[in-house]
Amino acid sequence: MATITLTLTDQQIDQLKNTWSDSLVKAPAYARYQLRVENCVITAYESRKVVFQGKDAEIYASPFQKVTDSFHQAGSDEVGTGDYFGPVCVCACVITPESWKMIEHYSVNDSKQITDEQILKTVPELMKYLDYSLLILEPEKYNQIQPYNNLNQIKAKLHNQAYLNLIRKQVQLPELKVIDQFTPPHLYYRYLSTEPHVITGLHFETKAESKYPAVACASMIARYAFLKTWEKMEQDYQMTFHKGSGAQADKSAKEFVEKYGFDALKKTAKLHFKNTEKIK
Repeated sequence: MATITLTLTDQQIDQLKNTWSDSLVKAPAYARYQLRVENCVITAYESRKVVFQGKDAEIYASPFQKVTDSFHQAGSDEVGTGDYFGPVCVCACVITPESWKMIEHYSVNDSKQITDEQILKTVPELMKYLDYSLLILEPEKYNQIQPYNNLNQIKAKLHNQAYLNLIRKQVQLPELKVIDQFTPPHLYYRYLSTEPHVITGLHFETKAESKYPAVACASMIARYAFLKTWEKMEQDYQMTFHKGSGAQADKSAKEFVEKYGFDALKKTAKLHFKNTEKIK
């Protein structure tokens, strides 16, 4: 049974209580409150010490653990989950102090803040110096597994596999491993409950790509893979597809179905999006 003790701010202690308010139980002496959540007991004391105890203590404590500002870090991010057409791409990469010296002069940032032209120019240079694992889930495979996995479960499995692939490449994962948070930590690990191997000790943070270069690089590499796959898709079908899931994507879908038939759509689009209903 794991035990993790942290000193939190009053705001964090209140945040924790509000998040799990339906799990409140009678508190022991000198405690503000106690929570009995799945596989963990959380006790917040008047001293601002908070004790996480149980099999999943690390999962519940991780959002509150301090993260060192180190350039030996791993990060992961995904691209393509909001696009009707194209794949979902997930990348995990590791930055060391040595590799950071080689790439720090590039504009390393969240891929959403960089033009596609910059991505296509910059990322091949980054990839020369970084240890990374890139997964590309093509639409046809996505459509096969989506009925049995919601989108966050798919993303969790891809992130986990990307980190496992780094280990298989004999890359040593640093203590600091950051995921650009798309779901709370306890749900992330729940999505992986049936996986044979799970990477733990992850730090989850929203907008992590703006703070951690490893996440920014992972975002850029994933975007690069998405763009190159998109480019091939347009070449294969001799037509222009529109990104996103708005009216322009609907227009592309109608044009595609007119040329290749509805059944072929599964090879290019994520069929559970509402766009599909508009062209049936």
